[in-house]
Amino acid sequence: MASGIFALFDDVAALMDDVAAMSKIAAKKTAGILGDDLAVNAEKAMGFVSDREIPVIWAITKGSFINKFIILPIVFILNALYPPAIIIILVMGGLYLAYEGAEKIYEFFVPHKKEHKIEPIEEITPAQVLVYEKTKIKSAIHTDFILSLEIVIIAMGTVATATFTEQLIVVTIVALIATVGVYGIVALMVRMDDAGYKLIKKGAGSKGIFTFFGNILVDSLPIIIRGLSVIGTLALLLVAGGIFAHHIDFLHHILVSLPAILKEFLIGLGVGSMILLLIKGYKNSKKMLFSK
Repeated sequence: MASGIFALFDDVAALMDDVAAMSKIAAKKTAGILGDDLAVNAEKAMGFVSDREIPVIWAITKGSFINKFIILPIVFILNALYPPAIIIILVMGGLYLAYEGAEKIYEFFVPHKKEHKIEPIEEITPAQVLVYEKTKIKSAIHTDFILSLEIVIIAMGTVATATFTEQLIVVTIVALIATVGVYGIVALMVRMDDAGYKLIKKGAGSKGIFTFFGNILVDSLPIIIRGLSVIGTLALLLVAGGIFAHHIDFLHHILVSLPAILKEFLIGLGVGSMILLLIKGYKNSKKMLFSK
């Protein structure tokens, strides 16, 4: 009986060794999409008052965990029953990401016309703030779902020949790392200014090292936020373009002379722009019909 227990321990140890090795490979394969995930979600999680930043990030993090809880069983079931369905869902998600990226670029160059005067900040009610937060959180969770799906599918592709148990453990580990790692970094980033103010206060107005680094943290945050807004938009188009280029045969064989990153960006931007034009055209047509 003792030999049976030791044999079981050996099997578990061997399984963990295999899982560790495969998890390392899967993490490397998904590193690029994790970087895009960080850029996109960091941009979406910022822009709130200081005391609401962490609650908002925690709400998005919980939504991300729920996304993984939904995605993992669906992907495993579809992979077993009808593998092409995963690609179809992935491409549909890519359409959403491409549209969102193209819309951000459109709004940058063609800002919405302000039909009403901006109300003074004092007139904004707590209820309005909560509505704004819920809208941003919902948008972030929707985007996280698409990116999480991409991460899970890429991770599964690296362990396609492994046993079901190994696949389940490795893909789950990568999915958890994606959520904890990404939103942990986001939480640190949004608290940069608070950390900076504390260092400045500790420096007591002097020109010492605390004040120096405090000012760097405070001054860097607006730059990082603006940068992440740009990087996040580019990431949306790159992820979408990568999905289309890898899973749609026609798009896979166009622009082959260009670097992969430029090709994926142009494909994502092109597809997103077409969807944006269709949606804008539909909305304008609807307005014209109902205005008569």
